[in-house]
Amino acid sequence: MNAIQKTSRRGFLKAGALAGGGLVIGFVVPVAARMALAQQAQAATTAFFAPNAFLRIAGDDSITVLLAHSEMGQGIWTALPMLIAEELDADWSRITVEHAPAAQAYAHTGFGMQMTGGSTTTWSEFDRYRQAGAAARAMLVQAAAARFGVPVAEIRTENGEVVAGDQRVRYGALADDAGKLAAPDPKSLALKDPKAWKLIGKPTRRLDTPEKISGRAIFGIDVQFDGLKTAMVARAPVFGGSVKSFDATGAKAVPGVRDVVQVPSGVAVIADHYWAAKLGRDALKVDWDPGPNAALDTQALHAEFAKLAGTPGAVAVQAGDAAAAMATAAKTVEAEYTVPYLAHATMEPLNCTVKIDADQCEIWTGTQFQTIDQQVAAKITGLKPEQILIHTTFLGGGFGRRATPTSDFVNEAVEVAKAAKAPVKTVWSREDDMRGGYYRPAYVQKAKVGLDADGVPVAWQQVMVGQSILAGTPFEPMMVKNGIDATSVEGVADSPYIKGTPAHRVDLHSPKTNIPVLWWRSVGHSYNGFVMESMVDELAHAAGKDPLAYRRQLLKDHPRHLAALNLAAEKFGWDTPLAKGRGKGIAVHESFGSFVAQAAEVSVEDMRDGSRAIKVHRVVCAIDCGPVVNPLTVAAQMESGIAFGLGAALYSKLTFRDGRVQESNYHDYRVLRMSEMPKVEVHIVPSSEKMGGVGEPGTPPIAPAVANAVFALTGQRLRELPLRLAANDTAATSAAKS
Repeated sequence: MNAIQKTSRRGFLKAGALAGGGLVIGFVVPVAARMALAQQAQAATTAFFAPNAFLRIAGDDSITVLLAHSEMGQGIWTALPMLIAEELDADWSRITVEHAPAAQAYAHTGFGMQMTGGSTTTWSEFDRYRQAGAAARAMLVQAAAARFGVPVAEIRTENGEVVAGDQRVRYGALADDAGKLAAPDPKSLALKDPKAWKLIGKPTRRLDTPEKISGRAIFGIDVQFDGLKTAMVARAPVFGGSVKSFDATGAKAVPGVRDVVQVPSGVAVIADHYWAAKLGRDALKVDWDPGPNAALDTQALHAEFAKLAGTPGAVAVQAGDAAAAMATAAKTVEAEYTVPYLAHATMEPLNCTVKIDADQCEIWTGTQFQTIDQQVAAKITGLKPEQILIHTTFLGGGFGRRATPTSDFVNEAVEVAKAAKAPVKTVWSREDDMRGGYYRPAYVQKAKVGLDADGVPVAWQQVMVGQSILAGTPFEPMMVKNGIDATSVEGVADSPYIKGTPAHRVDLHSPKTNIPVLWWRSVGHSYNGFVMESMVDELAHAAGKDPLAYRRQLLKDHPRHLAALNLAAEKFGWDTPLAKGRGKGIAVHESFGSFVAQAAEVSVEDMRDGSRAIKVHRVVCAIDCGPVVNPLTVAAQMESGIAFGLGAALYSKLTFRDGRVQESNYHDYRVLRMSEMPKVEVHIVPSSEKMGGVGEPGTPPIAPAVANAVFALTGQRLRELPLRLAANDTAATSAAKS
């Protein structure tokens, strides 16, 4: 990327029709009634075509698919083009892909804004992208009929060609003629019967792999052009802190540093390149006002949360009289579960490049929230939203961090470029990223369950305590009702275990801590899956029943849970004894419209220092996500979700002391390492049910599956993440003596 070409959005959308013409297929998003983070899509009520390009067919036979969403490793760079190519009968070797510009035409069918998240991309686009392919095919067929002088009914298409008898023509040769035709009424489009699919449902290698292997892929941090400066921002070490004063003398003495400016988030050092910016920031002297959060402390927060968990809160769901039913129970089981704050820890740290001119602002970044970024940049620059051009690059990991309602890292980068009066790429170090906020919130939950003589729950009480990720955001009016943040209680309030208990009540406390929190891969399910599946395992043992058999009993009226559970158990070989020193555990959880079960095989190693390390050897995963577009993507996302969740289960934890985040990089905020990745087997449940997501549902079951396996092996019930076994006193004593 050696130069920037100024292009209006309209010009960008028309680009496929320039230089010889071509066929541009456009359409408008069908808006669904339900909002983000809902579990299942509703049928679109309207759908029509308009000149907003999602598909271009050029005269050279190339077929370009524009993604309304961001590719951050989840595989939509391949899955969405598969949908178009299927209905178009395209030559797959001619498919290329681009990120779409920021425009309302690309708004999410459920959100009403352009974004990527909530494991929604494939199901939200399943009809829209197939319709685009079908529309293009219909127009090509109509153009061919006119050229061949034959009825449309006598024409067929295959592998990028239109065929009538012994006449055939490539799509590219018909592109100009087809581009002059009116788009068909979507109601007239007959989409293929699934039995006729040649591409959808077939294992398909990713289109972005060659670029990423060769290094040609452009991530946000790779953006470079003549005249571009690099900035690093010194931010308050305590959330809510502010600059009292600063001395830039040392920073400006660093070779390559060009300017030092104050911006709303701190003080920016602007330089010729990253290293100069970093050294300049190191030499910068800032006197900080720590603000009201200088005493923030993790242990104190946990004590506060635990105290609240013993009191009634806002009622998320209830049925019957749980307290009265509890008094009649033959046995009760009580437990307290705790999970920590977590960073997203993406491989590519945050970054954003901004160039501001008199009549437009261009932004290059890996973002999940194009529409909000556009609106925020417009407000800062004084331009109109349509004058903000966002070039979405590949994302080196997102997990929700690049989808902030405040657009924090884009907001800051625009402020820096505005203050610098020059194009600037603002880059965060990993330490900045780790300590810069927007974390998965910490939670404490207390559960009490009453069992009858057969071990079946008759009463269930649960109190949840943790921050709301939606309070104070534009999503609050839609997703927070009567004090209940739907994302806080998902996977608990709607759990089949709780719903199946005659008398139940779930309460929620949402304390404010001034720690900025955000969705993190699988959102509330990331901790609620651990709590619920661990608690059910406790109930199984209290009832004297096999954990798998017990789940089957409680889930007898939930066929999709059972299908995933049974497939995972079968492929794991649940009834086959393990080798000595190995334990097994199982968990099943629904999230984002998909049902995932995982069985884990673990061992425990006594370390020289007295600690005991958990090793996960094997995970067998089964998923029912409804119809599958690309089985390879599903398998990859399950493996990815397991790796992500396993790192959090075994290692990851953020702590605060004196208002400051203590962890800084991968050495003290551990994620799973390659050598620790278990063998993973993924099995897909054949299903024609409503399509769910796959990006996030693989994460919730892994922590409870491992914790349950550890209990089966050691008898220790671990109720806190990351999982820590009690020390081996003998080994610890021996190590101390040596």
